[in-house]
Amino acid sequence: MKKSLLILAYIPALVALSGCGKQDYFKSWNECDSLTLLKNYVKDVTNKDSKNFIPVEDRIATFDMDGTFIGELYPTYFEYNMLEYRVLEDPSYKDLAPIDVKEAAQAIRDFVRDGVALPDHFDMVHAHAAAKAYSGMSVKDFDTYVKEYAKNTPNGFTGMTFATSFYKPMLEIFDYLKANQFDYYVVSGSDRYICRALTESIGIPSNKVIGMDVELKASSQGDKDGVDYTMKSDETLIRTDNLLIKNLKTNKVKQISEEIGKIPVLSFGNSSGDCAMHNYCKSNPNYKTEVFMVLADDYDDDHANPAETEKRLAAWNEAHYNIFSMKNDFKTIYGEGVSKVDFSWAN
Repeated sequence: MKKSLLILAYIPALVALSGCGKQDYFKSWNECDSLTLLKNYVKDVTNKDSKNFIPVEDRIATFDMDGTFIGELYPTYFEYNMLEYRVLEDPSYKDLAPIDVKEAAQAIRDFVRDGVALPDHFDMVHAHAAAKAYSGMSVKDFDTYVKEYAKNTPNGFTGMTFATSFYKPMLEIFDYLKANQFDYYVVSGSDRYICRALTESIGIPSNKVIGMDVELKASSQGDKDGVDYTMKSDETLIRTDNLLIKNLKTNKVKQISEEIGKIPVLSFGNSSGDCAMHNYCKSNPNYKTEVFMVLADDYDDDHANPAETEKRLAAWNEAHYNIFSMKNDFKTIYGEGVSKVDFSWAN
């Protein structure tokens, strides 16, 4: 009798460890069709008796970062805000910035403060400017720089910093997928090392982060090619001004193929830069797949752009992507104690 009671006492713990219990992973969510679809999908593909069963080694999910699980519209990307600071305010660099880098930073400031439209193809303008702005920094020093800047409060909010501006509902999806033995990767248009610095606090390993890349060199390598130079034990890796890839659109697919080596079965994003990644996921010839877009339609709690929201919604419905509405499906975006506030700057 005592032995039976002891075994019964262990059952809840065993269920929890198995990831198969009735744990509520989605406390920050309202009931919604897309979340129900995700849960039914996971239940289906992890069921060994299902015709759609996916072996653990092929349960790959890819996530964009900015606007997918971390705040984006303040009113622009974290890496844009950081470049503006680096070039126009950082006393250690602002007087050293080349003209084209200053022009890129000023374009960001004019957009954020005065609503002036960014130049065409600004994603590439920014990428080249950022490569130059942080050139010469060691990988370690750049990580420290990102984390230090991330301590700032985003424009238009109180109660959080850039470093804590995660979408609570989307973090719950990470936990749910992990419990069901999915492997997930961050695949972002932002700098790989920025993404690593920001996602370290939520337990995403650095080798599961893919992003924009600049060339790295050993600190004493100079102009020598890597195949002609042997790094010494007392050297560090430093960033150069040579942009290797801006990880957007089909470049995301290229990077996924090269670095993961498998086609995802789940994909999560929030913009046109993620559509190629979604379509790649949908092309998987071996397994049932699903893709999801996070729609920034909560104008009360976040700095969303209504015109852009309507444009994205129409495109995603046409593409048959599943949609998470931040307004209707999220109980909260950033969690308790965070508030959206109006913001402006004196000219």
